Amino acid sequence: MVLASCASNSGSSDSSSSAATSSESQTSESSQAPAESSSAPASESSSESSSESAAAGGTAKIGLAYDLGGRGDQSFNDSAARGLDKATGEGMTLVGELTAENGEPDSAKVDRLNQLVKDGANTIVAVGFAYAGPLGEVAAKNPDVAFGIVDDASLCDPTREGGALANVDCMTFAEEQGSFLVGVAAALTTKTGKVGFIGGVDVPLIQKFQAGFDAGVKAAKSDATISDKYITEPPDFGGFNDPASGEKIAKGMYDAGADVIYAAAGGSGAGVFKAAKAAGAWGIGVDSDQYNAPSLSDVKDVILTSMVKNVDVAVYDFFQSANAGTPLSGSHVYDLKAGGVGYATSGGFIDSIKSQLEDYKQKIISGEIVVPTTIG
Repeated sequence: MVLASCASNSGSSDSSSSAATSSESQTSESSQAPAESSSAPASESSSESSSESAAAGGTAKIGLAYDLGGRGDQSFNDSAARGLDKATGEGMTLVGELTAENGEPDSAKVDRLNQLVKDGANTIVAVGFAYAGPLGEVAAKNPDVAFGIVDDASLCDPTREGGALANVDCMTFAEEQGSFLVGVAAALTTKTGKVGFIGGVDVPLIQKFQAGFDAGVKAAKSDATISDKYITEPPDFGGFNDPASGEKIAKGMYDAGADVIYAAAGGSGAGVFKAAKAAGAWGIGVDSDQYNAPSLSDVKDVILTSMVKNVDVAVYDFFQSANAGTPLSGSHVYDLKAGGVGYATSGGFIDSIKSQLEDYKQKIISGEIVVPTTIG
């Protein structure tokens, strides 16, 4: 099982950043500050902008292309939607919101992005790494439109064929860091010594969640048993929106003795919480503070905590920068120090262990604990 590695303590760092304004706070242990690179401030790892027309007249015309599940998934997409809503609440013009469908070819994503451009959007965010290829194609053909992509940095890599795209903002997160903290919470809560992880799709991004969670569990309880499972394998991405399968897998884990399961599976997490309720056990949410999700109100009493991934902060930062006339571009990493990830405290279920979680949090921020990003 993967364990976190430790380095010499370089001292705690304040949870601050040099980037633009952040979105409103949620009930979570994250500062909601804008991102900075894990190795240098964001302003040093990105170009200012080549897309001045994206904010002509000081008003961005914005569009958002969701991943599977779209607005209403109570998780990843809804976090992006909060950033969009904050932007429109400040007067930015919404051109459209479009959603991916399960099993669609890349050409459908290209068409979706082109539709937003055709409809007049000059500032567009694509939610999810699956948009990388399609967005790269569309952005290259529309240099006067500012694009942002969540969970992909390849389009901003100067070593890519053709070089980094100057009109793309790549927003990535240190999911492993937030997952480490909820792993600690699981370890300090379990009564059986058995916990589980359920990932939506077995891809490198979701493996980061697993790597961090497993490391956090082992850091706090070295003799814990962890069961790791994924709902689907690529190219089937339906695992992010399959509550029935999430419930079935979770039931098997609970029946085998697990009493805490972390679901990094988008909309499929609803099934995990349903199984947790039936088993009288705990579930851990992801991306949003799922305790407060209206559609999960009947199971919120079993949501121990959530690993909060503040996609809304990144999306809003991008829209706001375009509206100000200087769209962000280049690579931006939203980590624990920058408030990009954290853990939720809603429900009060982890109040008794919060001080321990904060100790681990500060050790990650200071560099004393280096959380793994890969499994193995």
